[in-house]
Amino acid sequence: MIKHLEKLKYVAFTKRMAKSFIRRKGDWSIGIYTGESLFKFDSPKHINNPVLTAKDVTDVPAKFVADPFMVYENGSWYMFFEVLNASDNKGDIGLATSEDCINWRYEEIVLDEPFHLSYPYVFKFQNDYYMIPESYEANSIRLYKAVDFPKKWSLVKTLLDGADYVDSSIFNYKGIWWMFTTSPKSDVLHLYYANDFMGNWILHPKSPVIEANLNIARPGGRVIVHDERIFRYTQDDEHLYGSKVRAFEITELTTTTYVEKEVRENPILKASGFGWNKTGMHNIDPHQIIEGKWVACVDGYRIVFDFGIELQYRIRILNQLKEIIKLPLRAMNQKALSKTFM
Repeated sequence: MIKHLEKLKYVAFTKRMAKSFIRRKGDWSIGIYTGESLFKFDSPKHINNPVLTAKDVTDVPAKFVADPFMVYENGSWYMFFEVLNASDNKGDIGLATSEDCINWRYEEIVLDEPFHLSYPYVFKFQNDYYMIPESYEANSIRLYKAVDFPKKWSLVKTLLDGADYVDSSIFNYKGIWWMFTTSPKSDVLHLYYANDFMGNWILHPKSPVIEANLNIARPGGRVIVHDERIFRYTQDDEHLYGSKVRAFEITELTTTTYVEKEVRENPILKASGFGWNKTGMHNIDPHQIIEGKWVACVDGYRIVFDFGIELQYRIRILNQLKEIIKLPLRAMNQKALSKTFM
């Protein structure tokens, strides 16, 4: 009886130790999708997705890559994305390049701060490139400018500060700059506007335009203005973080009004059920190639088990603990046996 109880205690102890070493994590990667409209994208057969993974990162130890945004300049594609750096568990902004948007080459980390960076929303204005990466740990929305595109970036202005701004997404419509941003809870969507994106940002009177809704509040990619129509993408975080992407058309946007409607094709992106994006997808940046043909960088993930430390080292620790536990067990068993035969 004593031996059985101690065995159960050891099994329970081992399970607790295993849980401390083994954790579930999202293994994020980046792919290229093509489509015939802003709402119909899939993985083409001629592209071997994912096109970028953590293994492609060569200058820092990477846990994953995600949140891709890209631009086309002088015959080349430039993709910026989050690299989760394993050395400090913070996001850096990485760069990859391509001549055909199919085969990508990782270049290097182009932006690194003492705080977490992700969601590198890159855009062009008057022949200059700018980037607004997520920097909620700095409690601000920070604007960077490419001083030597695409590899050198410099902070030029803090657009907003004093709050946990997440996944800020900027666009221009009818001569006014607009910006969506959310909170780390992903359940509220704020809207700001400005006449000059480096000027004074004003909170929209209808803000927050989305409240208490994990399905549609958090931005999920570039806001697209196409044929005088505005479309925003949003990630669904209600039941599982980053499970799918939806699209909404903003049908009325002024400095005093805001109206949107969901597109009938939703969801735009979702989990494939197998492979690199088995569990979910949560970001898209579409670009029109020709009429009726679009290309987009997307991300997706699958749940994997993170062992934290090397397997052999972990097994050795558990075996050592097992031997330590066995010592008092042997002593207890011998004492019980001696009482039985006395």
